[in-house]
Amino acid sequence: MNTATELRLRRAEKCLDVTFDDGTAFSLPAEYLRVESPSAEVQGHGPGQRKIVSRRRHVAIIGVEPVGHYAVRLIFDDLHDSGIYSWAFLHQLGREYAARWESYLNELASKGLSRDL
Repeated sequence: MNTATELRLRRAEKCLDVTFDDGTAFSLPAEYLRVESPSAEVQGHGPGQRKIVSRRRHVAIIGVEPVGHYAVRLIFDDLHDSGIYSWAFLHQLGREYAARWESYLNELASKGLSRDL
């Protein structure tokens, strides 16, 4: 398992920079982290229950709270704060950013939804 060694919130850019003990580093946009939240509100409680979150282009992270030695809880300015982002999940989000983001944009388009308010 990869462990985060540094987290840096860049508020102006609305990004969370995460560096891991294997040397990988990712700059993860707040919007991406919000729409991929591991919370039950987004992921549901079982297979096929995932919800598409639209209209979050503007979202920012206003807080990062440690959860033990394995995760962080992100607090967004739209008041979403129930997702626990484990180091493994953040690493996965970083590795899979391009594919996940493209899938998200395609899903929005197929449902006639927008990233904007």
